[in-house]
Amino acid sequence: MPPVLQAPLIVRVLLLLIFAAGVYFFGGFLVPVLAALIIGFASWPLYRRVVQTCNGNTTQAATIALLVVICALIAPLSIALHYALDEASGFVRWVLEANRMGAPPPQWIEALPMIGERLAGYWRQHLSQPNALGHWVQLLSGEHLGDIYRTALAATRDLFHLALTLLFMLITLFFVYKDGARIAAQLDIAGERILPLRWQRFSRVVPTTVSATVTGMGLIAIGEGVVLGIAYAIAGVPSPVLLGVVTGFMALIPGGAPLSFTLVSLYLVGSGSLAAGVGLFIWGTVELFIVDKTLRPRLVGGPVKLPFLPTFFGLVGGVQTMGLVGLFVGPVLMALLVAVWREWLLGVQSTPLPLANLPAQADPVPNQQMRGNIDR
Repeated sequence: MPPVLQAPLIVRVLLLLIFAAGVYFFGGFLVPVLAALIIGFASWPLYRRVVQTCNGNTTQAATIALLVVICALIAPLSIALHYALDEASGFVRWVLEANRMGAPPPQWIEALPMIGERLAGYWRQHLSQPNALGHWVQLLSGEHLGDIYRTALAATRDLFHLALTLLFMLITLFFVYKDGARIAAQLDIAGERILPLRWQRFSRVVPTTVSATVTGMGLIAIGEGVVLGIAYAIAGVPSPVLLGVVTGFMALIPGGAPLSFTLVSLYLVGSGSLAAGVGLFIWGTVELFIVDKTLRPRLVGGPVKLPFLPTFFGLVGGVQTMGLVGLFVGPVLMALLVAVWREWLLGVQSTPLPLANLPAQADPVPNQQMRGNIDR
């Protein structure tokens, strides 16, 4: 009597169950692993040069590359945090002084059309008196003490989770550098077995797409943050460094950079600096036009010119699912989906249809007979 289940079927079911169990138990490491893979793909050409410099010693090259990545991550964050703390301390000093002496309403609030006078009146009534801010803080903290405590706990938990994610990402990145060539060779063997006709195209498109997307988005965001931050400082905006960092992060989102400098321009116009506000808006518009028409297609395009809607869905879905890392993971996954779709369409279009599926050619004899009857 033949067995009910064949041996290959049992092996496939067991492999599927093992894979599902691995996804279930190790799903929490998906974000750091994806982040490490994206950084590894984007920096792989530079890492190959480091390997050549180290005479093929992958462990030494991976250590050097990881230290470079750590410096590239920590140095900008440290500088931005330093300036942000300085500006935040200045704001805290202003709040303490305003609580001790009372603060008059700012000019930009009084200059607001239609509602400026009413808001200024509320300000004078509730905030211009000495110790008015302290009274409001005590009132709000007493009513919402539990919410404040839960918010502080949630913020602490999120910071701890972010630190662990960063640590696991760096550990994974080290082994991606060290064993990346061996893993790629194994993936090539499996890919040729699964997709024998299209794997070579997919294996070339995937790393190029990841590198182009990450490098393009990162360079454009950093450039726009620096350029618009300098423009903020020239226009006389308070806290230009902090606003430049915020603009750089907003530049990762479609429409984020124009929204940032438009709000700052409106603030300048409302505070009485009409020329500075209009000049900042014109400068931001021209800079954004130049970036979108020249740099962005060259940097982000690569093999996949990702349209606006997939980019937007990738960003929103990535942030909603994975947090800050999703700013890069979401667009990269969407770019890969678009690249795989286009490569599949290209393969289908280049494959000739079999003759059996082609429609049969019409017999010209009846037409000739009909034409002869008409002529008669």
